[in-house]
Amino acid sequence: MEQQMNKQLLKDTIGQLFANGKGLLAMDESNATCNKRFAAEGIPQTIEMRRKYRELIVTTTGLNESLGGAILYDETIRQQTNDGIPFTDVLMKAGIIPGIKVDTGAKPMAGFPNEKITEGLDGLRERLAEYKQMGARFAKWRAVITIGTHTPTITAIKANVHALSRYAALCQEADIVPIVEPEVLMTGNHTMQQCYDVTEQVLKTLFYQLYQFNIDMEEMILKPNMVIVGTESTIKNSVDEVAEATVNCLLASVPASVPVIAFLSGGQAPEDAAAHLNAINKNFKDRLPWIVSFSFARAIQQPALDLWKGQQANVEEAQKLLCSRAKLAAAARTGNYTVAMEK
Repeated sequence: MEQQMNKQLLKDTIGQLFANGKGLLAMDESNATCNKRFAAEGIPQTIEMRRKYRELIVTTTGLNESLGGAILYDETIRQQTNDGIPFTDVLMKAGIIPGIKVDTGAKPMAGFPNEKITEGLDGLRERLAEYKQMGARFAKWRAVITIGTHTPTITAIKANVHALSRYAALCQEADIVPIVEPEVLMTGNHTMQQCYDVTEQVLKTLFYQLYQFNIDMEEMILKPNMVIVGTESTIKNSVDEVAEATVNCLLASVPASVPVIAFLSGGQAPEDAAAHLNAINKNFKDRLPWIVSFSFARAIQQPALDLWKGQQANVEEAQKLLCSRAKLAAAARTGNYTVAMEK
């Protein structure tokens, strides 16, 4: 007899993650990405410095007021504080549910220049079982879609959503909530309309595939990009334009049965990510069938990292900054964020 997933457990997990206007912190940078950010700040790229940085994050007082969950990386979920307390225990004690990034990264897709395919399905069932033992109750898999002159191809889109669907099926089988992340990258000089069209195509292809894989839509979280012009474009859209295009795109392509959309920040400035999320919730609250929240990484962490710079003396100030950025994201989730709060 096939194992039946525990729907109630998955529903409860989603409910707890996003209770009381909360969202998620993505602190699941791979070691390579973390090292790259450290190098930019002149921080030594060592396992101990990564541990210190993550300890700074998980021991920040008050994060639990804004965050219901934190996505960890394989190295991080195995790490402990200076006093030998596992990070997962610190988070759970604070009422923040630990999650885990389970893909092994986006690799160049053979035969498709400038496109990537995310790997990590081999052995995933066994890895999920181990992570579950360690306390993880939700997981994340990120697909990367690039807008360019000849990209994305339908083949790259289909290959990536196929992997996302297989991942989601394994998560639900293991009673772990899948965060499904098809990220259409901001890099490039594309227009907002191009971003809209590609995002809509990716999401429609994704949900058709999830449906074919018997994914229970009510027990998953979607982590999409916002609809935004490319970073190299000279055009800048207003906050309200981004909110409107994003909402229209999602209404056209995401089933109402999905309980939560938790946006990625995708390299937006923290203020922009907050302002856009706020406008979506404020301007369209009566039209949104889903909870619309956040799963930000840099938009919450970056200012704290800039301040910390690997120095013990800066930990307390960096933690205050981290906590305030999380609060601003949570305010945006309820449509109560204002630029004045940035002071």
